[in-house]
Amino acid sequence: MATSSARAANGVLQVGPLHPTVERELTTLGARRLPDGPDAAQFLAAQGEHVTVVVTSGGTGVDAGLMAALPKLAAIINFGVGYDATDVDAARARGVALSNTPDVLTDCVADIAVGGLIDAVRGLSAADRFVRRGEWADGGRFPLMTRVTGMRVGILGLGRIGLAVARRLEGFDARISYHSRNQVAGVSYAYAATPAELARDADAVIVTTPGGAATRGLVSAEVLDALGPRGYLVNVARGSVVDEQALVAALSAGRIAGAALDVFEAEPQVPAALMDFDSVVLLPHIGSGTHETREAMAQLVLRNLQQFLTDGTLVTPVRL
Repeated sequence: MATSSARAANGVLQVGPLHPTVERELTTLGARRLPDGPDAAQFLAAQGEHVTVVVTSGGTGVDAGLMAALPKLAAIINFGVGYDATDVDAARARGVALSNTPDVLTDCVADIAVGGLIDAVRGLSAADRFVRRGEWADGGRFPLMTRVTGMRVGILGLGRIGLAVARRLEGFDARISYHSRNQVAGVSYAYAATPAELARDADAVIVTTPGGAATRGLVSAEVLDALGPRGYLVNVARGSVVDEQALVAALSAGRIAGAALDVFEAEPQVPAALMDFDSVVLLPHIGSGTHETREAMAQLVLRNLQQFLTDGTLVTPVRL
């Protein structure tokens, strides 16, 4: 970064752990880091008035209380496409700008969505466990599963990631439909007016919608019932989008066939009941977890920081 940017970085605060590339650059710039635990309050009392920019992650975010302790805060630079851990209403009210890291993680998240679908529908992880337990060697027969090719797949949230998922599934001759807040121009996929309508006409629903208050519990008991006993749910969005209690109940009663979940409501805690289902694929939020994508996200975070310190604008601003 330029010397002027380095001088300005004295007003930058790191909140929570970040990618090593970002942390190294912030250290070089002399940016501060918010201490953990009880030391945070003392730090904010002494240094909060000097902070103009926070660099954080989608899992950590900036809540209203922290914003209140930073009277000169002007921007939040977010590592991740999701920013639901940040209090957007508070940021909007304060006029605080927010950036995220869209596009650079689209392909890897879409890959995980399709991989999760294949795993759940064909029972790949379950078959692996079957072999490791010695059941195959003992003469057991793994049950027949469902074919992926030609499935009816509903995509809940046809944004960047949803479109990337759809393009991949076209290679499986999938019949694709979608639900978003508004119809998407220029696509040939069938539009469903509600999530329940989407699920009712699908063999699987893949969730790629943003998180936050507007989509909390969007995949409800009604939607799961509409998906039906032969249907599958894949979630690579945010855990808050799915009513987890309703999902556990639907799986327990056989009202849906299975699921692949990369995100959970109280990460890293996973509902214990989900561990008991061989029909559920559980992943530790690895949608963007490749060397290439995380480095690209880190570079975009640094570009946002540099540009904001230079001219007060962001490369990838979030519209609040």
